[in-house]
Amino acid sequence: MAERGHSLESIKASIEARKPDFDAYIDPQKQYADAVIEVLPTRLIPDDNEGKYLRVRLIQKEGVKFFNPVYLFDEGSTISWIPCGRKLTCSYPGITLDELIYVESHLSNISTKFYGEVTQQMLKHADFPGSNNGTGLFQTIIGLKIRDLYEQLTSTKTGARLEATKA
Repeated sequence: MAERGHSLESIKASIEARKPDFDAYIDPQKQYADAVIEVLPTRLIPDDNEGKYLRVRLIQKEGVKFFNPVYLFDEGSTISWIPCGRKLTCSYPGITLDELIYVESHLSNISTKFYGEVTQQMLKHADFPGSNNGTGLFQTIIGLKIRDLYEQLTSTKTGARLEATKA
């Protein structure tokens, strides 16, 4: 925020000015989305006036054909997780991109082609907006889910065409 020349007050004013359009056009679309990335102010730093750190949630719909939600550890788990301090050396709050592989290894159903693909993508695009917070991680995961969805849909259509030519 500050590095882009904006103050917290100007950001809040801009959000409030756009709220009627958001309420009328954007918010109603959430009910149709298979996944939503929600970005909120952090709860980790009291009186954070810079908005430098974010609280990010990935909300996923279950029961959607060809879309299998990502899970931390296992589907259906209730988790309170404090990562091992010997494996993550982070400045509070957050971790370095190099250490993302540790978090990635605890995610299930992320639709990667190989171990470490999420971390590789994050490192490859380290200068992209959101690459240093949860928004970039969730955008990367959703990108992999979209690729997986596309591949499933196109292979299903290809399979149907092959069956049609055999008949």
